[in-house]
Amino acid sequence: MRFAPDSVDALLFTVALGNTDPAASKTGLDEIATVPTLMAVVEVNRMLRDAGALPFLMRHDHFDWHLHATEANAPLAERIRVEVSLALADVIRSGESGRMRVCGAPDCAGLLLDLSRNGSKQFCSVRCGNRMNQLAYRERA
Repeated sequence: MRFAPDSVDALLFTVALGNTDPAASKTGLDEIATVPTLMAVVEVNRMLRDAGALPFLMRHDHFDWHLHATEANAPLAERIRVEVSLALADVIRSGESGRMRVCGAPDCAGLLLDLSRNGSKQFCSVRCGNRMNQLAYRERA
């Protein structure tokens, strides 16, 4: 699985933003990870259209060629929405929407972005993973 570095950054930001609310997945923020691809495409296209996004190639600072879709002076919220939309478009295009999902811990509503090679990440954080391992150990003992 290879996403562009700016897509990975935007996806990680989206997951972090969604996880700021302890019950984030209960509020609908996890819908991106669970909706059928066609519905996700419609939503991403709507977000890009609403922002008036016009993608263009740009090279600046120490970054090589990459896509921008808003001007540098656009409002921060609009720039974030467009960057997230472009990252989600990259996920949909590559057929890897399963890489964004809800944490596997039954009592956690966190989102996770699985960047592992084999797509086996289950938990949103080391804390959740350790907690679930501890529970499994106690059940075996």
